[in-house]
Amino acid sequence: MSTAGKVIKCKAAVLWDLKKPFSIEEVEVAPPKAYEVRIKMVATGICRSDDHVVNGDFIVNLPVILGHEGAGIVESIGDGVTAVKPGDKVIPLCVPQCGECIVCKHPEANNCVKLGLTNPKGTMQDGTIRFSCKGKPIHHFAHTSTFSEYTVVDEISVVKIDAAAPLEKVCLVGCALSTGYGSAVKVAKVTPGSTCSVFGLGGVGLSVIIGCKAAGAARIIGVDINKDKFAKAEELGATECINPQDFQKPVHEVLKEMTGGGVDFSFEVIGQIDTLLEALSCCHEAFGVCVMVGATPSSENLSVNPRLLFTGRTWKGAILGGLKCKDSVPELVADIMANKIPLDLLITHALPFEKINEGFDLLRCGKSIRTVLKF
Repeated sequence: MSTAGKVIKCKAAVLWDLKKPFSIEEVEVAPPKAYEVRIKMVATGICRSDDHVVNGDFIVNLPVILGHEGAGIVESIGDGVTAVKPGDKVIPLCVPQCGECIVCKHPEANNCVKLGLTNPKGTMQDGTIRFSCKGKPIHHFAHTSTFSEYTVVDEISVVKIDAAAPLEKVCLVGCALSTGYGSAVKVAKVTPGSTCSVFGLGGVGLSVIIGCKAAGAARIIGVDINKDKFAKAEELGATECINPQDFQKPVHEVLKEMTGGGVDFSFEVIGQIDTLLEALSCCHEAFGVCVMVGATPSSENLSVNPRLLFTGRTWKGAILGGLKCKDSVPELVADIMANKIPLDLLITHALPFEKINEGFDLLRCGKSIRTVLKF
């Protein structure tokens, strides 16, 4: 029996309070309104950004259904939707692409003004909510809310992908791969023969390494305090890895000595103030480019000596690798299916959706790169 136009009851992981475990609840998911799409989720990845919300580093409205790195199948569509149809395999987009605003029309920008991540309201584009639980409204997150068996997104926040794509793998294109790969290829514009440093060797940092290698970097130095991640980083393209705790001096000084003055491109993929400053300082003072990839806590500020930039360094930032998602996500999926991108190596654990709290424990203790939850 068709569920189109009807409220669907399903399981979702609800965050009721900060610094508490997710609660698996029965939620009600309203049908999509005009220009909206309801998706039956198949798989979703666990990202550090979700954990930042749990810890209170990212401020959102509670209660909320988190998750922003998923893939699924369109269950139904609202009036006016033309981009997808029921039965299509899709990836929800935490960075939408309306195609009409000043940002979408800019060749180098992607943070669509229609649903900007910098001002999260926890609603659909029309200001209303599609989730409820125990008679209470449950907020959306990052325009996606993939920690639910069904979710509703705006049409500008979803893209159709190849019908043959394995959803339990390509779900990572929704954040980790796009963010890291795009940061190297599109934001930094890594050049052939260059030297790069990557701070943080989680799923996004390893995706930066994949991007640096694809762009032809000759030397890629991974930086992390967890040595257990070094083998995976080197398998994906890092030429060497270092642990800052092994040295008696700041790691930016170590990197400058290793590279004869500083790296060409550096990437901070942790989201901490101290490592961001180290990443900026380690790139060459005359021509180095530092890209801020990891999202820092909204409550913290960084004090920087202007002379770090005065001599020629470039300091950049971008959301989701600066990629225009409706254009780039299907292309990345195609490259994965053509074995041009080794996405499988990022997935270290696969768990049933109900074990979401176990997945977050693996993330927090540094035992996983990417855990995929299957519905």
